[in-house]
Amino acid sequence: MRELPTEFSIFWAQKSIWLCGQKISDNLVKMTQGKTSELGFLAENLVARYLEKRGYTVLELNYRKPWGEIDIIALKEGILVFVEVKANRKIIVGFEPELRANSSKMIKVVRTARTYLAEKKYDSEQEWQIDIISVGLDESKGVAKIKHFKNIDV
Repeated sequence: MRELPTEFSIFWAQKSIWLCGQKISDNLVKMTQGKTSELGFLAENLVARYLEKRGYTVLELNYRKPWGEIDIIALKEGILVFVEVKANRKIIVGFEPELRANSSKMIKVVRTARTYLAEKKYDSEQEWQIDIISVGLDESKGVAKIKHFKNIDV
């Protein structure tokens, strides 16, 4: 299995942060009883806010092609960032969401990123990278733990 970079940032979203008009803790209660797609929606929107607060401009959410999808496409300091978001309903050591970003999935992300670059007519010199951001949700505390792995090798 591919190893993730050792340098990453961890961010805890507290109960006071609002998302989609509701407190995260309110969303967590509904999400843990809901579908996986609801978990993905919550995590992707939480990550988009996380990125924006760190100076990224979110360009697109859920860019889809028949062979793959990119959860978030963002821009920071002239570099395009293609983000794969992974989330778990619980924070369990050894079962971190980022471990599900396997090589097969990441190859699809790269192919889809290259398609995006061509489709949007970016210059061949455009800098870009792939990031993985994992979200572990703790329903009992009403918090989300975000880990950001930057510029991973695929």
